[in-house]
Amino acid sequence: MINYKHLHYFWVAAKQGGIARASELLHITPQTISGQISLLEQHFGDDLFVKVGRNLELTETGRLALSYADEIFSLGDELEDALRNGPTERPQILKVGIAEVVPKTIAYRLLAPALNLSDDVRMVCKENTLESLLAELALNRLDLVLADGPVPPGLGVRGFNHPLGESGISFLAVPELAKRLTADFPASLDGAPLLIPSEINLMHVRLLQWFDKQNIHPKIVGEFDDSALMKAFGQAGTGVFTVPTAIADEVVNQYKVEVIGCTDAVREQFFAISAERRVSNPAVVAITEQAREWLK
Repeated sequence: MINYKHLHYFWVAAKQGGIARASELLHITPQTISGQISLLEQHFGDDLFVKVGRNLELTETGRLALSYADEIFSLGDELEDALRNGPTERPQILKVGIAEVVPKTIAYRLLAPALNLSDDVRMVCKENTLESLLAELALNRLDLVLADGPVPPGLGVRGFNHPLGESGISFLAVPELAKRLTADFPASLDGAPLLIPSEINLMHVRLLQWFDKQNIHPKIVGEFDDSALMKAFGQAGTGVFTVPTAIADEVVNQYKVEVIGCTDAVREQFFAISAERRVSNPAVVAITEQAREWLK
């Protein structure tokens, strides 16, 4: 049986980013914490951390253990609160995986309807690669996965695709750059500095194919896994960047940039992937129905 004190030391060390910070928080010597984590590793038969330079990083086993520990200690806090303050109706837990290529603003807009239900819902969001999230979905550790495409063929993981809708894309830049490029869009993008999603994003190939058809050759100055980081570079004036047109107005207001132009010839798609063919969870139903209305 797992020693939960050892698990707690591991959990705190993982959350705090190292044994030294965990030691300060728990008021226990680093040697004690390290020793307890070693005992936990012996119990599991695998390393939970690996040393990279001066830092500790979670192994694959460590990441799996951390995800379970999050749930265990969250339930522990909930139990303590219920016993101290009297029983209350437990909220419905909605566990959502968000593929790292899905823009954060899109993810929020898609998931927000679940929090507006009359029943109390507590959402647990995890961001990772689509492959990792689908593996967790197959183990019933997630209720839903948000992605920019259906389950990839040949992945060997069962999941049911629920199309949520799609959006054209808009090209944005800081005002000084946008002013030079707006008049003759899209031809004005020829030679212009451009920031694009990296190859893990389906939009990477779609964008390059569209530019090729238009005989436009922008100067690609950056490729990004994280759309938020791409927007930050765009906000700094590094280059033109793209967003789904559905959220272009929000991005303009948040990042103080301007729209150069947009196209429906390149479309970004969004899918909800579940382990069940017919969605029955009320929170998931609310997400899918309102998403289709928004992105129809």
